[in-house]
Amino acid sequence: MDRRSFLKTSALGGTAAAATTLAAPAYAQGKRTLTMVTSWPRGFAVLDDAATYLNNMVNEMSDGTLTIDKKAPGELVGAFEVFDAVSSGQADMYHSADYYYIGQHPAYAYYTAVPFGGTAQELTNWYHHGGGHDLHNELGEIFNLKSFLAGNSGSQSGGWFRKEIGSAADFNGLKFRMPGLGGKVLGKLGASVQNIPGGELYQALSSGALDGLEWVGPFADERAGFQEVAKVYYTAGFHEPGSGLACAVNLDVFNDLSPAHQKIIEYSTMATTHVQLAETLANNGAALARLQQQGVKTMQFTDDVWDAFGAASKEVMDENMGDELFAKTRASFEASLTSSAEWLSKSDAFYVEQRERVRNAS
Repeated sequence: MDRRSFLKTSALGGTAAAATTLAAPAYAQGKRTLTMVTSWPRGFAVLDDAATYLNNMVNEMSDGTLTIDKKAPGELVGAFEVFDAVSSGQADMYHSADYYYIGQHPAYAYYTAVPFGGTAQELTNWYHHGGGHDLHNELGEIFNLKSFLAGNSGSQSGGWFRKEIGSAADFNGLKFRMPGLGGKVLGKLGASVQNIPGGELYQALSSGALDGLEWVGPFADERAGFQEVAKVYYTAGFHEPGSGLACAVNLDVFNDLSPAHQKIIEYSTMATTHVQLAETLANNGAALARLQQQGVKTMQFTDDVWDAFGAASKEVMDENMGDELFAKTRASFEASLTSSAEWLSKSDAFYVEQRERVRNAS
């Protein structure tokens, strides 16, 4: 069965057939407008920043001949409904985090982050020079999508908690928000894992519906206000060492674009990844200092907790190996990761360690 046939006969295809679709992308005096649905409330630090930058880049690079009508959650579809909306043709493109869609296919986790996976640089290395983009497109063809990385928020924090985590046993029964395969890892440790859209997290944490959550990092988390309702903040996490965001365009729509407009979308997504990562890393340090001034206690998980994360992560990853495309993607990703780490561990990582040692001794 080819991928288009699979789409038509799958549950997703059934949903797509039932969906009310928009008309073809709007044309006016030689101009074209694409409707982009996003998973981010307007003004959300880092994430909506990336979607807005992508929007503006496409408009500016095309000199206004290709524009994007950006929709926040609820304006056309919900935050987690953007994948199906674009796959079915209800919208033209989305900006989101692809690990929200592991229910459609577990390999989508690799285009945001997998437990103990790659840093932002390592993910980018694989995507552009290790076959990652080709595999993203192979996966997207199943669902009538043309996919791109379009942002990276860097290493994400271990999360916000109402109380300290003394051992892995403290996750048992904990109501915690964590999407993707990382959430399945915490489930192995007994947590009650929930996936709640970003715009609903503050209320869930403040009301007690959640005992803790992970979001992005200090810059975005401060803007979300989590420090007002939780004071324990673990700054390093196992689940998202370099979190990619994604833009996907309905494949039929993408193929109908001119070659120039196709390239504008491709290069705009690349620019978005570069600029968004820089925005996050440039602001996280100062934001963390402000959080500490507001009484937030920053911590690291103990080694035995990290060991529990590692054991559960291997179990979760191995459970998906029965899927051929997941196994192929995992093998490609891990080969690239090994190659990248061989150099980075002996250069960048060692340099930063020595730089800080020398600076602190001065």
